[in-house]
Amino acid sequence: MKRISQRDIARQLGINVSTVSRALRGIDGVSPELKKQIEKLAEDGGYRPNPFAVSLRYDTTRTIGIVVPDVSFNHFATIVKRIEAEARKNGYMCIITDSDETYKNEVNCLELLTNMHVEGIIICPSQETTDFDHILRLKKAHVPVVLFDRDPNIGISSVIINDVASARQVTHSLIDSGARRIAFLGGLNQLKQTADRKHGYLEALRERGVPIRTELVKCHHISFNSGLSDTLDLLDLPEPPDAIIASHGLLAISALQAITSRGLRIPDDVAIVGYISDWVSEMSHPRVSFVKQNLREIGSKAFRLLLDQLNGDDSVQHVVVNARLELRESTRKIINE
Repeated sequence: MKRISQRDIARQLGINVSTVSRALRGIDGVSPELKKQIEKLAEDGGYRPNPFAVSLRYDTTRTIGIVVPDVSFNHFATIVKRIEAEARKNGYMCIITDSDETYKNEVNCLELLTNMHVEGIIICPSQETTDFDHILRLKKAHVPVVLFDRDPNIGISSVIINDVASARQVTHSLIDSGARRIAFLGGLNQLKQTADRKHGYLEALRERGVPIRTELVKCHHISFNSGLSDTLDLLDLPEPPDAIIASHGLLAISALQAITSRGLRIPDDVAIVGYISDWVSEMSHPRVSFVKQNLREIGSKAFRLLLDQLNGDDSVQHVVVNARLELRESTRKIINE
């Protein structure tokens, strides 16, 4: 059944559409009796305001865009869910798009969102992206933009975790547990998130006087197959690693499969720590030690930074959300820092 419109109500009562609009929005100028009639017709006819018509009339969509590398991945889904919840509380709708970790799709997502006249955009750049002109153009056009999870340091507000410090803590803890051949699985080196986590790993090795072995560092495309292949290559070395740091959830899961496929014991033969969600750790066997990231806080703070810009704050703000190591059975008994 077709819902009644403001025009339908005006026609039935023989009044102007503007009068109906004022009554339904609670604006003065409509008599109590007429207002009551209008509201009764609206309720009986299932009237619902059209947000798109309102946006055209007042040049505001109350809509924000979100671009994620992979919306099916729990890490990003949890952040997006919190962004959407915060947006809804503040009267905004969200349009969520997925770049599928490709530069081309990311550019298309931003073009789609700007064509839909969203008021601001929250984006996590894809791992392929090295040219950020498409994002910088938004800033030049005074479109509020916030980066999350990955910050390429291009002068735009962002929310990330303490990548260097968290990787440093993980590496120190593995060394304290007796590990000496610690491997690092990361994404592409062009990804600042990978570079920062690798920096923390190398810094910790230097601080504890553990030799840096370049053959133990594998930084390639973030995917399950890449992580599986890299881990198998590590295990085939003449001196294989006695511990692995997986700097992304997919890499951690693939490393686990590679280790168990070789019949190796975790952590007796190889210890492992991953940047994974706590529920993934709980479902793995043995449970994987992990870097606990407050994904909900990342989402909340990303929306808050965008809201600040929507309210006229043009300052560039960089927020770092603390992450910490949570020890489980995949590492030997470790002395915490």
